[in-house]
Amino acid sequence: MLNDINPHLVNFYRQIRRGLSVEIETRYNKKLFYAHRARFNQLIANGSARTKEAAQLFYYLNRTCFNGLCRFNRDGEFNVPFGQYEKINYATDFHAYQELFRRWKFANKDLARLSIEPDDFIYADPPYDVEFTTYSAGGFSWDDQVRTAELLAKHRGPVLLSNQATKRIIDLYTRLGFDLRFFAAPRRISCNGNRAKAREVLASRNL
Repeated sequence: MLNDINPHLVNFYRQIRRGLSVEIETRYNKKLFYAHRARFNQLIANGSARTKEAAQLFYYLNRTCFNGLCRFNRDGEFNVPFGQYEKINYATDFHAYQELFRRWKFANKDLARLSIEPDDFIYADPPYDVEFTTYSAGGFSWDDQVRTAELLAKHRGPVLLSNQATKRIIDLYTRLGFDLRFFAAPRRISCNGNRAKAREVLASRNL
């Protein structure tokens, strides 16, 4: 099972499971980008965000936007500007993943509402503990960070949890009895273009 707070990412995976081909125009073009962004936000506004078209637009926007960000405003609109790249290779056919994804369940729920067996292995990757908290329309606050960690600490099965190694994250995970390991991880996505390695923490329990 893959669960994510962002419904558009989950819709993309579900559409791949059904057999997704990209039929919209995909070019690295500023005018086209903003036209596709406006159409995507229109689909969100009229309740059509769980469609094949929305999945294609989400893929194009994420590939073409600034630094690969996925950011939404309070109204649920995708608001990342056009990116700066030399070249973008767009995929057009995702059928190679269809058979694999048929064995997966995809969910867009709060962690507390998931059906999890006591001995299930869980890997959790909450948003970084940084100022950027708008990965989804509802945001992800410090209270959400704490609640997520506390829920996972109660799970009887094996748990891995990763995050940026800020002082309060380290203090939180230590208080909850996680074993911590630290490492420098490359930044694939950045809100300001900084690609320097970030210090991350991998927290584990019951392993």
